[in-house]
Amino acid sequence: MAKTYSIAIDGPAGAGKSTIARRLAKELGYYYVDTGAIYRTVAYFMDLLGISPKDVDGVERYIDELTIEIEYDEDGVQHMIMNGMDVSGDIRTQDISQKASLVSAHAVVREVLLDMQRAVARKHNVIMDGRDIGTVVLPNADVKIFLTADPEVRAKRRYDELIAKGQKANLPTILKEIQQRDYQDSHREIAPLKQAKDAVKVDTSALDIEGVVTAIRDIVGKKIGL
Repeated sequence: MAKTYSIAIDGPAGAGKSTIARRLAKELGYYYVDTGAIYRTVAYFMDLLGISPKDVDGVERYIDELTIEIEYDEDGVQHMIMNGMDVSGDIRTQDISQKASLVSAHAVVREVLLDMQRAVARKHNVIMDGRDIGTVVLPNADVKIFLTADPEVRAKRRYDELIAKGQKANLPTILKEIQQRDYQDSHREIAPLKQAKDAVKVDTSALDIEGVVTAIRDIVGKKIGL
């Protein structure tokens, strides 16, 4: 069996992980795995059932009733299929983002999804982004990137994104939510957000998308010769 390569991109909410990972995956011909979307799907499922993301017993009781599949369209865009229904658009709200952070702290959720993520990496060349990819999910990834940016920069990017979509947004509120998400992700007991010892840190605060893509492409090239 031919060797498969894996690139792990970790970092806080709003650092641009998904955008960058998707671009690189398309350039390299790799599968892009947005792990955040997987946790959002779990949070969305529990939300539909009225289960609080903090309710460990409730999450454990219903997690077996959830089936998640990842599908890709012809443009390589990842779609989340929850119990046969495409929920890719439904999971992209700030509310579900906050709940995903809470539900991802439960051991039972991480155990269920860990196997799914590793299975994809065993079969395909992947770029996987999240918060614990290089530290927990793919500790032996060929390339590890820790992508970050100042909270204020990340909040402004999120604000601009929502305004561009015609949605209402409040910058101070978004900043507060991002700071809260950062705290939740970095202080949870199980698989907290942190930079892997062998990861290369890339601060995107002063870079545009092209600048970030170029920087990471250079790192990948040096690591695995692409």
